[in-house]
Formats: sequence, structure tokens, C-alpha cells
Amino acid sequence: MSHYRIASIPGDGIGQEVIPAGIQVAEVLAQRFGFSIEFKHFDWSCQTYLNTGTMMPKDGLEQLQSFDAIFLGAVGWPSVPDHVSLWGLLIPIRRHFDQYVNIRPVRLLKGIQSPLAGRGPEDIDFVIVRENCEGEYSESGGRIYAGTEQEIVLQESIFTRHGTDRILR
Repeated sequence: MSHYRIASIPGDGIGQEVIPAGIQVAEVLAQRFGFSIEFKHFDWSCQTYLNTGTMMPKDGLEQLQSFDAIFLGAVGWPSVPDHVSLWGLLIPIRRHFDQYVNIRPVRLLKGIQSPLAGRGPEDIDFVIVRENCEGEYSESGGRIYAGTEQEIVLQESIFTRHGTDRILR
């Protein structure tokens, strides 16, 4: 019987609700299809940042290395700037484990108000595939005249041929 070790990082907000539900579903699937799973919980979140000053410990990526998968919920909280959760947890995990694909299915759900009024679920069903480590996550850009009325912020998106090619495949 195959056995899988999965790191569980609920994170913040809705992640605290969906990760436990997802674990329950995974456990039922394991029983149904004849494999075993073991989850280890990591309490890394914006609350962790507020308590300790870091989103995850310095050896966080090393701690995750031995797992077969990482089950990550949602990260972000109004009292913590986005760049803190992004660069303190999400981007390091994506880059270290080469999680370069961001897949976003899009479906129109029955009964939900939408600008696509008059369309049904059968009309809208597509998938957006996006690069997850480059582009806006390239750490390129900066500020000029910071803190003045003339302040300019530069944000560049950089895409390598390698990164683009593997998304297109």
C-alpha cells in the first residue's frame, strides 16, 4: 500500500476552514482507493507573523522537504501587508519546490449574479494557466524619491523563455 506524507498549512481566513474539510475528503479517498496518508500540521500564517515577526521559521523550507506534498490554504490578513505574506511564505515555497504553474478554473455557477447575465454554466467553462514564480514575482523594480510627492514606484514583470515554454507545454 502506498503511503503519502503531506504537510498541511491552513494559513489564514478561509484556509482555516477549507484545509480541515479537504483533509477529511483526502482521508475518505485514501480509504476508498487503498492508500494511506499522514498529515502534519504547520501553523504558519499572518498570525504567526504578528506573534513572531516571521511567516515561517528560517528552516521552514527544510522542514517541508521530506513531505510528498504540501496542502496550503489561503495566506493574507488585513493587518499584515501583502508583501509580507507573499515574500515570507508563498514565494519561497513556490520557488524552492518549483511550483511554477498556477491553474485557475473558471465556471459560471447557477444562481450567482454575474456581468455575464443571460449565460448559463454550459457557456462558461475555461481554465487560466499562469506562471507562478516569474512575472510580477521577479523581485524587479524599486522606488525613486520615496516618501515625497514625486515618489515613483516601478514594477517590472520578467518572463524567461524557460518559464514561458514550460507553461505553454
